[in-house]
Amino acid sequence: MAKKDPTDLTVEEKLKTLYQLQAALSSIDEKRALRGELPLEVQDLEDEIEGLTTRVEKIKAEIADFQRAIAQKKGEIVEAEASVARYKNQLNDVKNNREYDTLSKEIEFQTLEIELCNKKIREANARIQDKQEELKAAEDLIGERNGDLEVKKAELEEIVAETRAEEDKLKEKVKDLESRIETRLLTSFKRIRKNARNGLGVVYVQRDACGGCFNKIPPQRQLDIKMHKKIIVCEYCGRIMIDPELAGVKIDKVTGEEKKPRKRAIRKTASSKKTTDASDME
Repeated sequence: MAKKDPTDLTVEEKLKTLYQLQAALSSIDEKRALRGELPLEVQDLEDEIEGLTTRVEKIKAEIADFQRAIAQKKGEIVEAEASVARYKNQLNDVKNNREYDTLSKEIEFQTLEIELCNKKIREANARIQDKQEELKAAEDLIGERNGDLEVKKAELEEIVAETRAEEDKLKEKVKDLESRIETRLLTSFKRIRKNARNGLGVVYVQRDACGGCFNKIPPQRQLDIKMHKKIIVCEYCGRIMIDPELAGVKIDKVTGEEKKPRKRAIRKTASSKKTTDASDME
């Protein structure tokens, strides 16, 4: 049998289909609620591991930079030492005090350069040691978090496996129901459901009130809802409202307010009062 065009559905059929869709989506929400905070915990652990991995890569890059700087300073030391040796040899061939002073200053300058390079190397080695400790701590933490992640994923997979078949059936049902609803109405329903705290976009009337926000509904509006002539939304919360009968919900109709039976107060007449007084006096 060919599917009926969504635009050809009556208002009653549209409301009934919407309520069935709401029920299926609520069932899926319940299945997902069984997982509790596990999906969030798994996501948090994955994000933390990703952040730690980035941090490890950054530390390794910093260590490599320090090692390159050390190699460069060692090269500068070799050049400075060669210059010092050359200048010392030239001291033997100086012809005047001016040349001697110039060479002495160059030797002193190169010696200071060597000392400065050695200082930079010591500082870089100290930084490398700090970074290596930081790197080890980060890698150990990644190991711990990976262990926690495996445990959480196993727990989550176990829970998902238990409800996967039912959830897949519900998803198929949702897809089928959505295909029966016109696009504009479906979009409105999804928007209402997204904004609702409990995820309910369609509610039925309960005790003369909206089943979503529990605000009272005027009698005339209740009558309009029962007539199924148009789609009516709650003026307070914006949810689509249907009557319980259309939702397939049986509600006991109570005529009047139930009250607990009260004990009748017995009034004492004048004669009975006199009798009581007389008996008290005896």
